Amino acid sequence: MTEVPGLDRIDRKILCELMRDATLPIAQLAERVGLSQTPCWKRIQKLEAAGIITGRVALVDPGRVGLGLTVFVEVRAADHTPGWRQAFAAFVSGLAEIIEVHRLAGETDYLLKVVVRDMAAYDAFYLDLTRRVPCRDVTSNFSMERMKATTVLPIAVSTD
Repeated sequence: MTEVPGLDRIDRKILCELMRDATLPIAQLAERVGLSQTPCWKRIQKLEAAGIITGRVALVDPGRVGLGLTVFVEVRAADHTPGWRQAFAAFVSGLAEIIEVHRLAGETDYLLKVVVRDMAAYDAFYLDLTRRVPCRDVTSNFSMERMKATTVLPIAVSTD
């Protein structure tokens, strides 16, 4: 578990509870973290204003909504100019199939997490990527099984 600088134990408890279930009624959340409702709500608003809480969403099983193929795509840039990075950023920001993008250190420059219906949909995505953004190399890694998926960050709550 990681200590979060600038947050007290109650703030960390609030974050942990909301990461597990953001639908908790404020009364139940306040009880779990040892506060009354108004101070708890004010802390949540403060965490949102500080950009620590960036949103509250529903987590959806991709397979149950017809998105049965997850692909991790490694991209090696054709060059490292500002123009290439700008074109790449425009491409990845415009496609809903790309649900995560990471710029990496090492041989691979970018890692994309792409979720699509099937292999034909991925092939169309791949062809669009290689047509619109010149890349030195694109490697596709197909997920066979999702063994763990969580949005809960390892925040320590027991210390103060």
